Amino acid sequence: MFTLDQARGFVAVAEELHFGRAAERLRMTQPPLSRQIQKLERSLGVELLERDNRRVALTAAGRAFLVEARKLLSTADRAPALARRIAAGRAGVLRIGFTAASGFSLLGPLLGEIAEALPEVDVELQELVTGEQLEALRTGDLDLGLARPPFDTEVFESQLLLAEDLYVAVPTGHPLERLRGPITSADLHDVPLIMHSPTRARYFYDHVVRLVDVEHGNVVHTVSQVLTMVALVAAGRGVAFVPESARLLGITGVSYLPLAGSPHEAVELHALWDRDSRNPALHRLLELVDLGRP
Repeated sequence: MFTLDQARGFVAVAEELHFGRAAERLRMTQPPLSRQIQKLERSLGVELLERDNRRVALTAAGRAFLVEARKLLSTADRAPALARRIAAGRAGVLRIGFTAASGFSLLGPLLGEIAEALPEVDVELQELVTGEQLEALRTGDLDLGLARPPFDTEVFESQLLLAEDLYVAVPTGHPLERLRGPITSADLHDVPLIMHSPTRARYFYDHVVRLVDVEHGNVVHTVSQVLTMVALVAAGRGVAFVPESARLLGITGVSYLPLAGSPHEAVELHALWDRDSRNPALHRLLELVDLGRP
């Protein structure tokens, strides 16, 4: 195996086509440079240079090796600086999980902040429900999650990013629109419901059933994503319980009505990360974007 010094010596000779000038460029004498090239050729098992008393020329193998040697030396020269940037959190990779609802509310602005604060950090995105995000954070497959409660506060650090109201999404022109005041459980008697999955969208499901006496015979669809719910409402399939940010979807044919008994800003979205994470880019993000502020 050849060394970087041998490769660097060969590149100098190949570019100068003169051992004396190459040695001067490398600030060394000619005999050790000649020995470097000889060792390199023995290591590779080919002649890289044709040389006599009057001239030095590259062989076909030498011309091919020169291209790769330049790439190798360029990478080697960049590696220490890259390592320092990664250690300082200025470069590297951030793997971010997000729910569909956060994707159309907070994800865009957050990515803008990351791009401005950490332009050399690559961001990888995964759309996952909260339970999947928590598992990925535990296993180290994610660095940051945008997810809903509940979560283990001994394992995860968090910052509340958004608190919003819960609304009833109904097809435009639905009789519920004509009611005065927030929608109650009694108003939803015999109304087809589009409900959240009790497993994949547990946070919303638990929140709704605490507020509404759901008649399960009225449930016509069970889904996990807010976007799907609103699309089904627009198609006239029923009514659904969605966060206020669902308005940002801009789906026509849907009206949003207040839900009786729902506390103000009860629907929460948190940034989550493992307390023991060792990703320097994550810690740099928490410092610059201030997600770690209590």
